[in-house]
Amino acid sequence: MRGRKVVVAMSGGVDSSVAAALLQERGYEVIGVTMNLFSLPRELCRSEELRSCCGWKAVEDSHRVAVQLGIPHYVADFRKEFEGAVIADFIREYGRGRTPNPCIRCNERIKFKILLERARRLGAGRLATGHHARVKGDAESGRFLLKKGKDRAKDQSYFLYRLTQAQLSRVLMPVGDFTKAEVRKMARRWGLPVAEKEESQETCFAPLGDYPDFLAGRLPEALRPGPIEDTAGHLLGKHKGIGRYTIGQRRGLGIAASRPLYVVAIDARRNTIVVGPEKDLSRRSLEASSLRLIAVKKIDGPLTLKAKIRYKHREAKALVRPLSPRRVVVEFDRPQRAITPGQSVVFYRRDIVLGGGIIDKSLD
Repeated sequence: MRGRKVVVAMSGGVDSSVAAALLQERGYEVIGVTMNLFSLPRELCRSEELRSCCGWKAVEDSHRVAVQLGIPHYVADFRKEFEGAVIADFIREYGRGRTPNPCIRCNERIKFKILLERARRLGAGRLATGHHARVKGDAESGRFLLKKGKDRAKDQSYFLYRLTQAQLSRVLMPVGDFTKAEVRKMARRWGLPVAEKEESQETCFAPLGDYPDFLAGRLPEALRPGPIEDTAGHLLGKHKGIGRYTIGQRRGLGIAASRPLYVVAIDARRNTIVVGPEKDLSRRSLEASSLRLIAVKKIDGPLTLKAKIRYKHREAKALVRPLSPRRVVVEFDRPQRAITPGQSVVFYRRDIVLGGGIIDKSLD
């Protein structure tokens, strides 16, 4: 029966493995698929110390789980699509002096688009992931809602705000109803070989967190030296390329000063890093574009919500005002530290994701 066949995106981690086991226990016909997104050396991807969902290790661990569960397991080669949709955007944004979030882009363009279509071709009506988030139908609005996961410390709804209603209607996130401790307990109960595996934390195409090394081979101009100035335009030193810096950064500036200085702006047009004291990082408002809404169809007027300006940021009370169907101004009750162009601002109403957009600039 088509409605009971589900593809599970298996990353080789405990969450996606438990998602597969849970759905099998609930009577679904489960198919495991591991995405091959980027080519890294086999010896690197097989490292037990590498906390990334990349290549060989992910495939091996996913296959071991699939064998134990007795489900088919396939590898989907999406390297070309990932290069065009995620890496190209990542490079373009860094070249503009912005700091993108490639995981959000990957979810939007690869996992919940191309992989969802692959699931359809495999005869599956649904795609399931190991995200700590929940998808619930809302009878009153007739919409599918994206909600925070039960484990607030592991909640991943921030990364999923760009999903459409059509995508959410076909998505299952079974581990979102459990805490991480409960997920590991279930993995142990089922004897899954990844029960104690550490979480993936690095970006798959730069698993050691070395973005400058990655940029060096693809956008060398982002590593071109240039001036470091203070907010008054005084020359303080020389930077090693705008691709090495992000808003709020203190380390690696290489300049002597009587007080701590932080990156407060990146001017890609002039290839200039602007620094200032910590107080200069605080802003009360921002402008965001590429608005994507989930819980509502549109924002007609000012809305008071909670907003996050990055994944690890604490939600803050804010007024969201529409400028156009795709652009908003967000005004916080209290100044926020290091609002960063290229990152996403995501809006919440209690545990429901209203939507979000990509930060273009801080204001005031």
